[in-house]
Amino acid sequence: MSEDEKKLLIITYYWPPAGGPGVQRWLKFVKYLPDFDIQPIVYIPENPTYPIMDEGLQKDVSDKAIILNNRIFEPYQLASFFSKNSTQKISSGIIPAAKKQTLLQRFLLWIRGNVFIPDARFLWVKPSVRYLKKYIQENQIDAIVTSGPPHSLHLIGLHLKKELNVTWLADFRDPWTTIGYHKALKLSSYAEKKHKKLEREVLNTADTIIVTSKTTKEEFKAITSKPIEVITNGYDVENITKQVLDEKFTLAHIGSFLSDRNPKLLWEALNELTHENQNFAAHFQLKLIGKVSQEILDSIAQFNLIDYVANLGYVSHQQALEHQRKSQVLLLIEIDSPETKSIIPGKVFEYLVSERPIIAIGPKDSDFAEIITSTNTGVFFTYEEKDKLKKTIESYFELYLEKKLSVFPVGLQQYSRKKLTEQLVKLIQK
Repeated sequence: MSEDEKKLLIITYYWPPAGGPGVQRWLKFVKYLPDFDIQPIVYIPENPTYPIMDEGLQKDVSDKAIILNNRIFEPYQLASFFSKNSTQKISSGIIPAAKKQTLLQRFLLWIRGNVFIPDARFLWVKPSVRYLKKYIQENQIDAIVTSGPPHSLHLIGLHLKKELNVTWLADFRDPWTTIGYHKALKLSSYAEKKHKKLEREVLNTADTIIVTSKTTKEEFKAITSKPIEVITNGYDVENITKQVLDEKFTLAHIGSFLSDRNPKLLWEALNELTHENQNFAAHFQLKLIGKVSQEILDSIAQFNLIDYVANLGYVSHQQALEHQRKSQVLLLIEIDSPETKSIIPGKVFEYLVSERPIIAIGPKDSDFAEIITSTNTGVFFTYEEKDKLKKTIESYFELYLEKKLSVFPVGLQQYSRKKLTEQLVKLIQK
């Protein structure tokens, strides 16, 4: 370790072998931090309950990182005795529509929102503070980062800041009380007030707040005067062999397809195209890669599209990257709600470098719409623009038939993982 090297303690829940988008952000920061004379020390649970696993991500863990493990007790481990399927779905964010929830699911959601505050990992806070307080004092840590969700990890940072006055950066991969699923947790007025109180205390105690979108920054500015920096997610240089494009005209959705993220205008447009154009019907395929809620599959069936579906389920991150590069068109869908304007799905940035056109659907003024349009990588639609969406799919299909379907991106370098790590380092070195 050089004299100039700083030690950064990163407190995170999601870490390989966890799969899904939550693990990527800090896995990649940790990969590049040593290039900037920062020693990453990663604190993770010893026995977590991960809803999604991806052993392939283990190879991306930097050999220069120091990994600390500490046991965690999770209520989800007990809840799984009642219904492993329901518990796993709720843990991974797949919440059934209210009218389709079973009595058990409604009960689990109520418990999740009103007893597990701010989330089901809250029992890890006290043992983590005890463990890390000793570690920080013995190892001359320069700064700590807490990454949420789960937002209970920010409470670890809150206690360490109060007890040791250590420099603390609170990283919000997603908002806290304004995130889309918060309303589905059946919160009592007491629970809602407690969530907001904890959020306010974290935002006003951390030295610096890091967010992934400008909308979240504006929301937090109404709560705190502390510095707020936007560092988006990004893309990495991946070792992917050149992929042969799918023979079919594939529209691929990669990632969790939640119940509320149901683009009926897309299903309607595709239904019309398959009926109006026999050639389109002969070539079209809808690829679903990742966990898909039953409500989405039911909706697809209602529009007579089920025969066109290739439902591949969850695949490794490596396989997902390969599908991104060989699918004809990539689908990016966000919930149609003002609360989701700030959400920039992590896969957006991998989509940008896939060299495939993106069809994005979301609420008006979505932060990710600006990214897609400014980089010339696709087209964004609101949920009211079915006719425009249909015409775009038709034009993409004509280019596909001519073997001319491609994109010409601009300005992608700003979203590279190494460039984003450089932004992070400037905050640590202040």
